[in-house]
Amino acid sequence: MPRVYVGIGSNIDREHNIRGAARELAGHFGPLTLSPVYESRAVGFEGENFYNLVAGFDTPESVARVKEILSRIESRFGRIRREDRFSARTLDLDLLLYGDTVRHDAEANLPHPDIQRYAFVLRPLADIAPDLKHPETGQTFADMWAQFETGGKDIWKTDFELRA
Repeated sequence: MPRVYVGIGSNIDREHNIRGAARELAGHFGPLTLSPVYESRAVGFEGENFYNLVAGFDTPESVARVKEILSRIESRFGRIRREDRFSARTLDLDLLLYGDTVRHDAEANLPHPDIQRYAFVLRPLADIAPDLKHPETGQTFADMWAQFETGGKDIWKTDFELRA
């Protein structure tokens, strides 16, 4: 059964939506491993700061099914998909890793390229899976975080506690 990692983000009613997302994910997939919650500035637009974290879980579901469930959860929390990738959102759930799958096609982009682009994705992933290796680079996520420079490390750990 593959280990899956999902990035969770929100900058609208953040605590409510993050809590709700964790509850929904646990309801669909079972026990979660949750990173600390980080705060970061909006990227690509002017807006409220985001809360971000990563959840890990095991599932027998296919990549397509996991993505479908994530999309339904986003919709339930009022997510409206726009053409503009950079905008405020009630909830953003991104499939970051699906086991060691490498797949870049119309249905899935795995591992998710944002792992290497943004501190708010890499840092929480490195927190809960420091020794796991990136399926394409072979580097551990702890090593990737230690060497991370792109965009700076402009994130802050919050006092917001979330239980799995």
